[in-house]
Amino acid sequence: MTEATTPTPIEALKDKGPSEPPHSQWVDVWRQFRKHKGAVFGGGFLLLITLAVLLGPYIWQVDPQKLDIRNKDMRPIYTAIWDSTAKVGWNKPLGSDQLGRDTLAQMLAGGRASMAVGWAAMVLSLMIGTAIGVAAGYFKKLDGVLMRLTDLFLSLPILPLLLVAVTLFRQPLRAAFGPEGGMFILIVGIVGITSWMPTARIVRGDVLALKEREFVLAARSIGTTPYRIINRHLLPNVLSPIMVSATLGLATAIITESALSFLGVGFPSDFPTWGKMLADAVQRMEDFPERVMLPGIAISLTVLSVNYLGDGLRDALDPRIRGR
Repeated sequence: MTEATTPTPIEALKDKGPSEPPHSQWVDVWRQFRKHKGAVFGGGFLLLITLAVLLGPYIWQVDPQKLDIRNKDMRPIYTAIWDSTAKVGWNKPLGSDQLGRDTLAQMLAGGRASMAVGWAAMVLSLMIGTAIGVAAGYFKKLDGVLMRLTDLFLSLPILPLLLVAVTLFRQPLRAAFGPEGGMFILIVGIVGITSWMPTARIVRGDVLALKEREFVLAARSIGTTPYRIINRHLLPNVLSPIMVSATLGLATAIITESALSFLGVGFPSDFPTWGKMLADAVQRMEDFPERVMLPGIAISLTVLSVNYLGDGLRDALDPRIRGR
Protein backbone atom coordinates (compact mmCIF):
# COMPACT_ATOMS: atom_id res chain seq x y z
CA MET A 1 0.00 0.00 0.00
CA THR A 2 1.55 3.22 -1.15
CA GLU A 3 1.12 6.43 0.74
CA ALA A 4 -0.32 9.46 -1.05
CA THR A 5 2.34 12.01 -1.69
CA THR A 6 1.47 15.44 -0.38
CA PRO A 7 2.78 18.37 -2.44
CA THR A 8 5.34 20.62 -0.90
CA PRO A 9 4.37 24.27 -0.32
CA ILE A 10 6.51 25.35 -3.26
CA GLU A 11 4.84 22.84 -5.60
CA ALA A 12 1.38 23.94 -4.42
CA LEU A 13 2.16 27.53 -5.37
CA LYS A 14 3.35 26.65 -8.85
CA ASP A 15 1.28 27.95 -11.75
CA LYS A 16 -0.53 25.07 -13.40
CA GLY A 17 -1.33 27.19 -16.48
CA PRO A 18 -4.45 29.09 -17.45
CA SER A 19 -7.76 27.38 -16.69
CA GLU A 20 -9.17 28.58 -20.02
CA PRO A 21 -7.63 29.95 -23.22
CA PRO A 22 -7.01 33.71 -23.27
CA HIS A 23 -9.61 35.89 -24.93
CA SER A 24 -10.00 39.51 -25.88
CA GLN A 25 -11.64 42.27 -23.90
CA TRP A 26 -14.62 42.33 -26.27
CA VAL A 27 -15.41 38.72 -25.33
CA ASP A 28 -15.77 39.85 -21.70
CA VAL A 29 -17.89 42.77 -22.86
CA TRP A 30 -20.22 40.46 -24.79
CA ARG A 31 -20.50 38.00 -21.88
CA GLN A 32 -21.51 40.78 -19.52
CA PHE A 33 -23.83 42.38 -22.08
CA ARG A 34 -25.82 39.23 -22.76
CA LYS A 35 -26.51 38.84 -19.04
CA HIS A 36 -28.65 41.98 -19.26
CA LYS A 37 -31.88 40.62 -20.74
CA GLY A 38 -33.34 44.08 -21.32
CA ALA A 39 -30.24 45.18 -23.23
CA VAL A 40 -30.33 42.07 -25.42
CA PHE A 41 -34.00 42.73 -26.17
CA GLY A 42 -33.28 46.40 -26.82
CA GLY A 43 -30.44 45.66 -29.21
CA GLY A 44 -32.49 43.04 -31.03
CA PHE A 45 -35.51 45.29 -31.41
CA LEU A 46 -33.39 48.24 -32.54
CA LEU A 47 -31.75 46.03 -35.16
CA LEU A 48 -35.16 44.71 -36.22
CA ILE A 49 -36.76 48.14 -36.58
CA THR A 50 -33.70 49.47 -38.43
CA LEU A 51 -33.79 46.60 -40.93
CA ALA A 52 -37.56 46.99 -41.28
CA VAL A 53 -37.42 50.67 -42.18
CA LEU A 54 -34.45 50.12 -44.52
CA LEU A 55 -35.63 46.99 -46.34
CA GLY A 56 -39.38 47.24 -45.78
CA PRO A 57 -40.08 49.74 -48.62
CA TYR A 58 -38.41 47.34 -51.07
CA ILE A 59 -40.71 44.51 -49.96
CA TRP A 60 -43.93 46.51 -49.47
CA GLN A 61 -43.67 48.60 -52.62
CA VAL A 62 -46.53 51.03 -52.01
CA ASP A 63 -46.13 54.77 -52.31
CA PRO A 64 -46.81 56.20 -48.82
CA GLN A 65 -47.93 59.52 -50.34
CA LYS A 66 -50.35 58.02 -52.89
CA LEU A 67 -53.95 59.17 -52.37
CA ASP A 68 -56.71 56.56 -52.72
CA ILE A 69 -59.97 58.27 -51.77
CA ARG A 70 -62.07 55.22 -52.64
CA ASN A 71 -60.27 53.17 -49.99
CA LYS A 72 -60.01 55.81 -47.28
CA ASP A 73 -60.61 55.15 -43.55
CA MET A 74 -59.93 51.43 -43.83
CA ARG A 75 -59.33 49.59 -40.57
CA PRO A 76 -56.46 47.17 -39.91
CA ILE A 77 -57.17 43.52 -40.66
CA TYR A 78 -57.11 42.49 -37.00
CA THR A 79 -60.09 44.74 -36.21
CA ALA A 80 -62.34 42.31 -38.14
CA ILE A 81 -61.94 39.87 -35.24
CA TRP A 82 -64.27 41.88 -32.98
CA ASP A 83 -66.00 44.10 -35.54
CA SER A 84 -67.42 42.21 -38.51
CA THR A 85 -68.66 45.46 -40.09
CA ALA A 86 -65.19 47.03 -40.18
CA LYS A 87 -63.97 48.07 -43.59
CA VAL A 88 -60.76 46.05 -44.08
CA GLY A 89 -58.73 44.88 -47.05
CA TRP A 90 -55.73 42.60 -47.55
CA ASN A 91 -54.10 45.21 -49.79
CA LYS A 92 -53.95 47.54 -46.75
CA PRO A 93 -53.15 45.28 -43.76
CA LEU A 94 -52.76 48.20 -41.32
CA GLY A 95 -55.58 50.23 -42.85
CA SER A 96 -55.52 53.67 -44.44
CA ASP A 97 -55.99 57.25 -43.29
CA GLN A 98 -58.62 59.83 -44.18
CA LEU A 99 -56.95 60.41 -47.57
CA GLY A 100 -56.57 56.73 -48.44
CA ARG A 101 -52.80 56.60 -47.85
CA ASP A 102 -51.53 53.16 -46.84
CA THR A 103 -50.68 53.07 -43.12
CA LEU A 104 -48.07 50.31 -43.40
CA ALA A 105 -46.21 52.19 -46.12
CA GLN A 106 -46.37 55.35 -44.01
CA MET A 107 -45.06 53.51 -40.96
CA LEU A 108 -42.06 52.20 -42.92
CA ALA A 109 -41.32 55.54 -44.60
CA GLY A 110 -41.91 57.47 -41.38
CA GLY A 111 -39.63 55.14 -39.45
CA ARG A 112 -36.91 55.62 -42.04
CA ALA A 113 -37.15 59.41 -41.68
CA SER A 114 -37.27 59.32 -37.87
CA MET A 115 -34.37 56.87 -37.58
CA ALA A 116 -32.28 58.79 -40.13
CA VAL A 117 -32.78 62.02 -38.18
CA GLY A 118 -32.01 60.21 -34.91
CA TRP A 119 -28.76 58.62 -36.12
CA ALA A 120 -27.50 61.74 -37.90
CA ALA A 121 -28.31 64.06 -34.98
CA MET A 122 -26.72 61.61 -32.54
CA VAL A 123 -23.48 61.49 -34.55
CA LEU A 124 -23.37 65.30 -34.77
CA SER A 125 -23.98 65.76 -31.03
CA LEU A 126 -21.31 63.15 -30.20
CA MET A 127 -18.74 64.88 -32.37
CA ILE A 128 -19.44 68.28 -30.80
CA GLY A 129 -19.68 66.95 -27.24
CA THR A 130 -16.54 64.81 -27.51
CA ALA A 131 -14.48 67.64 -29.00
CA ILE A 132 -15.57 70.14 -26.35
CA GLY A 133 -15.20 67.61 -23.51
CA VAL A 134 -11.68 66.57 -24.54
CA ALA A 135 -10.56 70.18 -25.06
CA ALA A 136 -12.00 71.29 -21.71
CA GLY A 137 -10.52 68.35 -19.83
CA TYR A 138 -7.03 68.39 -21.34
CA PHE A 139 -6.37 72.11 -21.85
CA LYS A 140 -6.75 73.95 -18.57
CA LYS A 141 -7.01 77.37 -20.22
CA LEU A 142 -10.08 76.30 -22.20
CA ASP A 143 -11.83 74.54 -19.33
CA GLY A 144 -13.53 77.57 -17.81
CA VAL A 145 -14.73 79.04 -21.11
CA LEU A 146 -16.04 75.76 -22.55
CA MET A 147 -17.77 74.68 -19.36
CA ARG A 148 -19.50 78.04 -19.01
CA LEU A 149 -20.62 77.66 -22.61
CA THR A 150 -21.98 74.22 -21.71
CA ASP A 151 -23.84 75.66 -18.73
CA LEU A 152 -25.27 78.35 -20.99
CA PHE A 153 -26.66 75.77 -23.42
CA LEU A 154 -28.03 73.70 -20.54
CA SER A 155 -29.93 76.73 -19.24
CA LEU A 156 -31.63 77.46 -22.57
CA PRO A 157 -35.26 76.35 -23.04
CA ILE A 158 -34.77 73.75 -25.76
CA LEU A 159 -38.25 73.51 -27.27
CA PRO A 160 -38.83 77.29 -27.74
CA LEU A 161 -35.30 77.53 -29.14
CA LEU A 162 -36.08 74.76 -31.63
CA LEU A 163 -39.27 76.48 -32.73
CA VAL A 164 -37.52 79.83 -33.23
CA ALA A 165 -34.67 78.22 -35.19
CA VAL A 166 -37.09 76.34 -37.44
CA THR A 167 -39.01 79.53 -38.12
CA LEU A 168 -35.87 81.51 -39.00
CA PHE A 169 -33.99 78.99 -41.15
CA ARG A 170 -36.73 76.88 -42.71
CA GLN A 171 -37.28 78.90 -45.89
CA PRO A 172 -33.59 79.47 -46.81
CA LEU A 173 -32.74 75.79 -46.39
CA ARG A 174 -35.83 74.69 -48.29
CA ALA A 175 -34.84 76.93 -51.19
CA ALA A 176 -31.27 75.59 -51.18
CA PHE A 177 -31.82 71.84 -50.59
CA GLY A 178 -35.50 71.23 -51.33
CA PRO A 179 -38.43 70.74 -48.92
CA GLU A 180 -37.35 67.36 -47.51
CA GLY A 181 -33.57 67.85 -47.71
CA GLY A 182 -33.67 71.32 -46.20
CA MET A 183 -35.82 70.23 -43.26
CA PHE A 184 -33.64 67.17 -42.70
CA ILE A 185 -30.49 69.31 -42.48
CA LEU A 186 -32.27 71.86 -40.28
CA ILE A 187 -33.71 69.33 -37.81
CA VAL A 188 -30.47 67.34 -37.59
CA GLY A 189 -28.47 70.50 -37.04
CA ILE A 190 -30.80 71.90 -34.40
CA VAL A 191 -31.12 68.63 -32.48
CA GLY A 192 -27.38 67.97 -32.65
CA ILE A 193 -26.40 71.47 -31.54
CA THR A 194 -28.82 71.42 -28.58
CA SER A 195 -28.01 67.92 -27.25
CA TRP A 196 -24.20 67.71 -26.98
CA MET A 197 -23.92 69.00 -23.40
CA PRO A 198 -24.22 65.71 -21.42
CA THR A 199 -21.58 64.09 -23.62
CA ALA A 200 -19.21 67.01 -23.10
CA ARG A 201 -19.53 66.84 -19.32
CA ILE A 202 -19.02 63.08 -19.19
CA VAL A 203 -15.98 63.15 -21.48
CA ARG A 204 -14.45 66.09 -19.62
CA GLY A 205 -14.69 64.29 -16.29
CA ASP A 206 -13.00 61.16 -17.65
CA VAL A 207 -10.26 63.15 -19.41
CA LEU A 208 -9.48 65.08 -16.19
CA ALA A 209 -8.86 61.77 -14.43
CA LEU A 210 -6.99 60.12 -17.29
CA LYS A 211 -4.52 62.93 -18.01
CA GLU A 212 -2.96 62.46 -14.56
CA ARG A 213 -2.40 58.72 -15.08
CA GLU A 214 1.12 57.34 -15.41
CA PHE A 215 0.94 56.43 -19.10
CA VAL A 216 -0.15 59.96 -20.05
CA LEU A 217 2.54 61.55 -17.88
CA ALA A 218 5.12 59.23 -19.45
CA ALA A 219 3.99 60.15 -22.95
CA ARG A 220 4.15 63.83 -22.07
CA SER A 221 7.64 63.47 -20.54
CA ILE A 222 9.11 62.15 -23.81
CA GLY A 223 7.72 65.09 -25.77
CA THR A 224 4.60 63.59 -27.29
CA THR A 225 2.38 66.26 -28.80
CA PRO A 226 -1.04 66.94 -27.21
CA TYR A 227 -2.78 65.92 -30.47
CA ARG A 228 -1.11 62.50 -30.39
CA ILE A 229 -1.78 62.02 -26.67
CA ILE A 230 -5.47 62.76 -27.21
CA ASN A 231 -5.78 60.41 -30.20
CA ARG A 232 -3.57 57.61 -28.88
CA HIS A 233 -4.25 57.57 -25.15
CA LEU A 234 -7.30 59.62 -24.16
CA LEU A 235 -9.95 58.96 -26.80
CA PRO A 236 -9.65 55.13 -26.71
CA ASN A 237 -10.10 55.23 -22.93
CA VAL A 238 -13.23 57.41 -23.05
CA LEU A 239 -14.86 55.25 -25.70
CA SER A 240 -17.12 53.53 -23.15
CA PRO A 241 -18.97 56.65 -21.91
CA ILE A 242 -19.15 57.95 -25.50
CA MET A 243 -20.94 54.78 -26.64
CA VAL A 244 -23.37 54.97 -23.74
CA SER A 245 -24.03 58.63 -24.44
CA ALA A 246 -24.61 57.74 -28.11
CA THR A 247 -27.52 55.46 -27.28
CA LEU A 248 -29.14 58.06 -25.04
CA GLY A 249 -28.57 60.73 -27.70
CA LEU A 250 -30.32 58.58 -30.29
CA ALA A 251 -33.41 58.31 -28.10
CA THR A 252 -33.41 62.06 -27.45
CA ALA A 253 -33.12 62.84 -31.15
CA ILE A 254 -36.01 60.54 -32.10
CA ILE A 255 -38.28 62.07 -29.45
CA THR A 256 -37.32 65.64 -30.42
CA GLU A 257 -37.99 65.00 -34.12
CA SER A 258 -41.34 63.41 -33.29
CA ALA A 259 -42.27 66.39 -31.12
CA LEU A 260 -41.40 68.86 -33.89
CA SER A 261 -43.38 66.88 -36.46
CA PHE A 262 -46.30 66.60 -34.03
CA LEU A 263 -46.30 70.39 -33.61
CA GLY A 264 -46.33 70.83 -37.39
CA VAL A 265 -42.93 72.53 -37.74
CA GLY A 266 -41.00 69.52 -39.00
CA PHE A 267 -41.07 67.91 -42.42
CA PRO A 268 -43.67 68.95 -45.05
CA SER A 269 -47.24 67.88 -44.41
CA ASP A 270 -47.21 65.23 -47.16
CA PHE A 271 -43.92 63.68 -45.95
CA PRO A 272 -44.62 60.88 -43.44
CA THR A 273 -42.86 60.62 -40.09
CA TRP A 274 -44.04 58.95 -36.90
CA GLY A 275 -44.64 62.31 -35.25
CA LYS A 276 -46.59 63.60 -38.26
CA MET A 277 -48.74 60.46 -38.25
CA LEU A 278 -49.58 61.13 -34.61
CA ALA A 279 -50.51 64.72 -35.38
CA ASP A 280 -52.79 63.67 -38.27
CA ALA A 281 -54.52 61.01 -36.17
CA VAL A 282 -55.35 63.10 -33.10
CA GLN A 283 -58.50 64.68 -34.53
CA ARG A 284 -60.13 61.29 -35.19
CA MET A 285 -58.52 59.20 -32.49
CA GLU A 286 -61.89 58.25 -30.95
CA ASP A 287 -63.09 56.69 -34.20
CA PHE A 288 -59.73 55.25 -35.28
CA PRO A 289 -57.57 54.71 -32.16
CA GLU A 290 -55.13 52.46 -34.03
CA ARG A 291 -53.87 55.45 -35.99
CA VAL A 292 -52.52 56.90 -32.75
CA MET A 293 -51.45 53.59 -31.25
CA LEU A 294 -49.32 52.33 -34.14
CA PRO A 295 -46.85 55.25 -34.43
CA GLY A 296 -47.01 55.84 -30.67
CA ILE A 297 -46.05 52.24 -29.94
CA ALA A 298 -43.28 52.40 -32.56
CA ILE A 299 -41.79 55.53 -30.96
CA SER A 300 -42.14 54.18 -27.42
CA LEU A 301 -40.62 50.76 -28.15
CA THR A 302 -37.76 52.26 -30.14
CA VAL A 303 -36.85 54.73 -27.40
CA LEU A 304 -37.28 52.06 -24.70
CA SER A 305 -35.04 49.63 -26.58
CA VAL A 306 -32.37 52.32 -27.02
CA ASN A 307 -32.46 53.12 -23.29
CA TYR A 308 -32.14 49.45 -22.35
CA LEU A 309 -29.29 49.08 -24.83
CA GLY A 310 -27.47 52.02 -23.24
CA ASP A 311 -27.98 50.55 -19.78
CA GLY A 312 -26.52 47.23 -20.89
CA LEU A 313 -23.56 48.85 -22.63
CA ARG A 314 -22.78 50.88 -19.51
CA ASP A 315 -22.61 47.70 -17.42
CA ALA A 316 -20.69 45.73 -20.05
CA LEU A 317 -18.07 48.40 -20.75
CA ASP A 318 -17.34 49.11 -17.07
CA PRO A 319 -14.45 46.80 -16.03
CA ARG A 320 -15.46 47.03 -12.37
CA ILE A 321 -18.87 45.57 -13.13
CA ARG A 322 -17.31 42.91 -15.35
CA GLY A 323 -15.29 41.81 -12.33
CA ARG A 324 -11.91 42.70 -13.75
